[in-house]
Amino acid sequence: MSRQPADYQRNHKIEVPKGPESSPSRLLVLCIDRDDDIGSKGGIETPVVGRDQCINAGTRLAIEDPEDADANAIFGAVKTYEELVSKGYDVEVAVVAGKYNRGVEADEKISREVQAILSRYQATGAVIVSDGEDDETVLPVIQSRVPVVSVQRIIIRHSRSVEYSYAVFGRYIKALMYDPQYSKFFLGVPGALLLAGGLAVAFEQTKWLTVMILAILGGAFIVRAFDIDRTVSSLGKLSPTDFIKIFSVIGGILVILAAIANGISSIPHDIPVYNMNALEIVTNKTIVGSFAKGTITLLWIGIATVLGGVFLANWLKGSSREVSEILRLVVLGLLYIPVVQFASVLTEGTSPFTLISSLLIGLAVSLVAATILYQRFRHRRSGEALKH
Repeated sequence: MSRQPADYQRNHKIEVPKGPESSPSRLLVLCIDRDDDIGSKGGIETPVVGRDQCINAGTRLAIEDPEDADANAIFGAVKTYEELVSKGYDVEVAVVAGKYNRGVEADEKISREVQAILSRYQATGAVIVSDGEDDETVLPVIQSRVPVVSVQRIIIRHSRSVEYSYAVFGRYIKALMYDPQYSKFFLGVPGALLLAGGLAVAFEQTKWLTVMILAILGGAFIVRAFDIDRTVSSLGKLSPTDFIKIFSVIGGILVILAAIANGISSIPHDIPVYNMNALEIVTNKTIVGSFAKGTITLLWIGIATVLGGVFLANWLKGSSREVSEILRLVVLGLLYIPVVQFASVLTEGTSPFTLISSLLIGLAVSLVAATILYQRFRHRRSGEALKH
């Protein structure tokens, strides 16, 4: 045991360490690229660990896109690393990246990469270097892995002269013109509106011009709101598990449509459905019961096809959501008998108490299955944690 200083023994004061000499820290200088410019533009796989490797990655990205701020952030991280080394810290520098569309998948990827780095370099704190607020939104993810002791933002200085202001403005205009991420909406939507207006005038159909403008704007908003354009562009990058999901969803929808058609054909032909309003149809026990009887089996097969395909794809991918997906299939199977009995109550007048007993039994089985699955999942997670 090291001897305490005399003034500590005499006055019983606690002194806070003032630097790495008294309390050496193992710091990780971490540069964050949430939208994965380093991968999409520089073709570099992350995480990148080490001073020389980070310099090479930043140089590669700067060559591919000299105007990208992430390259400056990487060099800023290397500079911070060298400053900390000169002050006597035990420090490592690394670059982590998310995904192009940002969001939850990008944050999960960053979390995995940070964990991989920490498994090799046991840091006691992290210094975050980024080029903007978007990258800093993942701070809670990193703080769950290692304490963040400092955040540094790299801001590129621009000249205040008029000439350079015009140059910067021209670059933004160029981005709107040639960058597909922006041009398809800033140019594509106005172009479609002008084309529609020109055609309406040429064919003397100006009365439809308002309808065409509203339809084009509505379609553009829907495409952007639901990321339909990115979904379509990502079809060429689908993994085998994604094809399983697509097949199961399309197959399940087709079976569900067939179930609805079969349910409609199961309604007795002597009932004048076409002469009845919606309220009369819904309150007619024979119609509802016959439709349910003709629909239930195929409908359950279609839903099970969708849920089963999603479960299989996630299981092959190693997703941690398999417990909830198994429970969905279990509950779907347990609900089949009560729904069949409900149709029998409507069409055949059987006792509803059998339906109630089936629901109670299904509820009990669901609770037991949920308890067993969650306990198994918890034990497995605790075992994996002990291994690490």
